[in-house]
Amino acid sequence: MALNYTTKEQKKMVDQSMLLCCKFFISEGRNTATLDAVERAARSNSETVIVNKFHDRTYNRARYNLVSYVLHDSTGNVIYSPLHQSVVAMAEAAFNAIDLELQDGAHPRLGAVDDIVFHPLARASMDDAAWLAKAVAADIGNQFNVPVFLYAAAHPTGKQLDTIRRELGYYRPNFMGNQWAGWTIPDILPQTPDKGPMVVSKSKGISTIGAQSWVTLYNVPLLSSDVSAAKRIARKVSTRGGGLPMVQTLGIVCGDSTEVACMLLEPNRIGADRVQSLVEMLAEQEGLDVETGYYTDLSPEMIVEQYMNLTSAKKSSP
Repeated sequence: MALNYTTKEQKKMVDQSMLLCCKFFISEGRNTATLDAVERAARSNSETVIVNKFHDRTYNRARYNLVSYVLHDSTGNVIYSPLHQSVVAMAEAAFNAIDLELQDGAHPRLGAVDDIVFHPLARASMDDAAWLAKAVAADIGNQFNVPVFLYAAAHPTGKQLDTIRRELGYYRPNFMGNQWAGWTIPDILPQTPDKGPMVVSKSKGISTIGAQSWVTLYNVPLLSSDVSAAKRIARKVSTRGGGLPMVQTLGIVCGDSTEVACMLLEPNRIGADRVQSLVEMLAEQEGLDVETGYYTDLSPEMIVEQYMNLTSAKKSSP
C-alpha cells in the first residue's frame, strides 16, 4: 500500500529523494516460477523500484537491487520507507517457494533468503539504513520464525558479515568437494541470533541482514577447473590472506571453470583494477590464464540514475 501523505512537509521530504538501496539475495537462480514470484512481491508496492537483478544458474543464487525513498519526521528521525513492506513481501514469497533442503549450487548459502543488505544513497544516512535493516530483521524473525544475524551498522558492535559467516560454517562446502547442498549446520544454532528463534527450520535456514556503505561485487574468471588453485589465489587476494585492504574473496566453481568472486568493501580506495592485476599475477604463478573480470552489479551513481529514470517514466505513463 502506498503511503498517504498528510502534510506538505512530508511531501517535500519525499521529493528531496533521500534514497536507500536494498540488495536482496536468495538461494535460487534456476526455478523461473520462484524467481517470478519473488519479483512480483517486490513490485507489489509501486513506490519500490527494481533497478537491477542478477541470476546465476551455476551458483543457484539471485540478487535483486531495490531502491526507494526514506521518510523522516519533523525532528529528522526516520519513520518509513516503502522498502520495508517490499522486502518483507519478497522474503515471504521466497520462504514459501524455496526449500533449502532441496537446493544445491556452487555458491555457499545459509538460508533461503540468504542475505539482505541496505545501503544509503544520495542524501540518506547510514543511520537510516541501519534503522530499516533492524526493522526488517524483526519482521523476518517474528513473522517467519527465521533466525536473523545482524551485521555492520545494524549490529550493536559493528560485527562484520564475513565473521558471522565464518562462525556459522558458511565457507565450508558440504557436497562433492566444492558444492553446497541442503542445510549445513546444526538445527540448534551454536550462538544466539539477534532476532528470531534458536532452532532452525531446515527448509528456511537463517538470514543475515546488515547496513553498510556501498560494496562492489566483481568476479575474475580463471581458465582452469582447479578449484584448489582458485581458492589459493582468492585467499592471497583477500585482506584476511594478506592481500588487498578491504577485499573479501571466494574461490569458486563456475561451470567448467573457476573464478575469484570478490567483495570490494571500499571500492573508491581499492577498485576492480587492483583486484584484476593481483589475480593475474597470482594466476601466472600458478600457470593459469585469466579472463577480464566482470561486475555483477551497477555503481551507486548508476543505481540512482536508473531509479530516477524509472520513477520519471512511471509518472509520465498514462
